[in-house]
Amino acid sequence: STGSWMCGCIHAIILTSLTFQLSYCGSNEVAYYCCDIPAVLPLACEDASLAQKVSFTNVGLLSLICFLFIIVSYTRIGISISKIRSSEGRQKAFSTCSAHITAILCAYGPIIIIYLQSNPSALLRALIQILSNLVTPVLNPLIYSLRNKDVKSALKNVFHKRGFTLGSK
Repeated sequence: STGSWMCGCIHAIILTSLTFQLSYCGSNEVAYYCCDIPAVLPLACEDASLAQKVSFTNVGLLSLICFLFIIVSYTRIGISISKIRSSEGRQKAFSTCSAHITAILCAYGPIIIIYLQSNPSALLRALIQILSNLVTPVLNPLIYSLRNKDVKSALKNVFHKRGFTLGSK
């Protein structure tokens, strides 16, 4: 909504202005696949601790807090779903929630890891960037497409023609 969009813009403006106020020298090569604040700050010649603290708070902690609120919400939703009497209704509700939780984990997971770790390994940074920049944008539409009955039916037909069998539903 508008409020979250405005807060995101304010956080981005604050972090960008803090990053641009620093002077940089030496190598201009970042160790990430995308040029993000945690990758740029080590290139500064002066003390970047303020920008690091603001980055940690604005992005890392706020993302973690939002993620925890989402987990609490889905826990409560899960408890409510478990009280549904019909097994078909429970299955449909859990299916919807599992798709949402998967998308949330793909979106929040990399952000929280990048901003809350002080010095992640090069392999971990690469895996996080690949997950964040390639897998998540592909996975999210796939998750929601597979919830569509027509897409499920077409996928079953493709697998059936190739000799594979899928579950009854």
